[in-house]
Amino acid sequence: MADTTEGTEAADRLESALTGRIDPGTLDEIAGLARLVPRAEIARLVHTSTPLQSAMLFRVLTKEEALDVFEDLPPAYQAELIGNLREPEVADIVEGLDPDDRAELFGELPASVASRLMKGLTPDERSMTSAVLGYPKSAIGRYMSPEVLGIHEDWTAAQAMEVVRARIDGPETVYLLPVVGPGRVLRGVVSLRNLLAADEDTIIEDMVRDSLSTHALTDREVASREFLSHRLIAMPVTDEEERLVGILTMDDVLDIVDEEDAEDLARGSGTEPLDRSYLSSTIIRLVKSRIVWLLVLAVSAILTVQVLEVYEDRLDQVVVLALFIPLLTGTGGNTGNQAATTVTRALAVGEVRVRDLGRVIWRELRVGAALGSVLGTLGFIIAGLVYGWAIGLVIGLTLLSVCMMAATVGGLMPIIAKKVGADPAVFSNPFISTFCDATGLIIYFTIATTVLGLS
Repeated sequence: MADTTEGTEAADRLESALTGRIDPGTLDEIAGLARLVPRAEIARLVHTSTPLQSAMLFRVLTKEEALDVFEDLPPAYQAELIGNLREPEVADIVEGLDPDDRAELFGELPASVASRLMKGLTPDERSMTSAVLGYPKSAIGRYMSPEVLGIHEDWTAAQAMEVVRARIDGPETVYLLPVVGPGRVLRGVVSLRNLLAADEDTIIEDMVRDSLSTHALTDREVASREFLSHRLIAMPVTDEEERLVGILTMDDVLDIVDEEDAEDLARGSGTEPLDRSYLSSTIIRLVKSRIVWLLVLAVSAILTVQVLEVYEDRLDQVVVLALFIPLLTGTGGNTGNQAATTVTRALAVGEVRVRDLGRVIWRELRVGAALGSVLGTLGFIIAGLVYGWAIGLVIGLTLLSVCMMAATVGGLMPIIAKKVGADPAVFSNPFISTFCDATGLIIYFTIATTVLGLS
């Protein structure tokens, strides 16, 4: 308990030192405190500090500690941090990264900086990094490890084990070994466990089994979701001629999925995702992540105002109708958001495809009808008892209609986005809410005009 308390106190003092005025004496204090703070806390401070503060903290870490922490940072933050590190420190860190992580970093750096760092790599590392950089950012090939140990189908188990032992420090994983034929064409895979259990004279071709693989140009999210759905530990990556070019591992997949989920969550809430931690983001960066969607939604909300203006005379005739506007617009927005979130998630994990558009519309129409029946009945009874049965009928029918419309639209929009090649999360919940608000008001006043005989 004493050690824990001491570590916590040291972490607090280290954080204060990083955010205070920096001079040679402060650097000595930071170095002393860093030796008392657990590595996990060091990583947290690096994540939540500015790049300049993080650079000061990096200078007191060992090479191994600095590399471990650096690998966990978002590429955009890594790029900013490099600008505040000395050249030898940068070279050591970049050399220690895996080729796929290095490619992500170079993609965020200015071309001149990336070129200079590339020249400092060994020929082998430079070649592997260039191979990964050759793929688009959206392709899974950009995130695979080109350091893959492929064993030939005509080897014996003994020959394969000899190669594995000799090269075990190079590849990112050896638990799943791709099997290749002439021209490095992928034949299948062999697990390390099966290889260890096999007789030495067993031919690899007799042990090989089929395995899920992906092309290097496949969209990174599609490949990652497929990886997780099959609960793989690794997946071979091939080119268009089925030749082995790399391997995808669990850590890379989890990073991609986390990033995609964070992006969907942010856009579903009407913001753009941050490329670094909240506390280390500047006020300007936070404003930029939110202002675009606020402007879009503010402009689209004018449509709702225009609808109210069109039906202003109806409100003058039956003022009580105004009391139910928040209820009806809120119900429509929430129903649409629920449907959009459900369908977006189903699209992401492959449960729904674009060709399922008709099935989704029919399903959401029925879900909306069921929800609307429950809410409409409740609204009819309560509003009828308080304001009269005519008003109750208007509210009940409107709730039924709005729920059916909102659920259908909410389920439809993500699929339309997918069809036109856009991110389904772009049709964010606030956008759907605004659309359902305006449409719901038109439905409301149309029903009120018919039932109440307004003109």
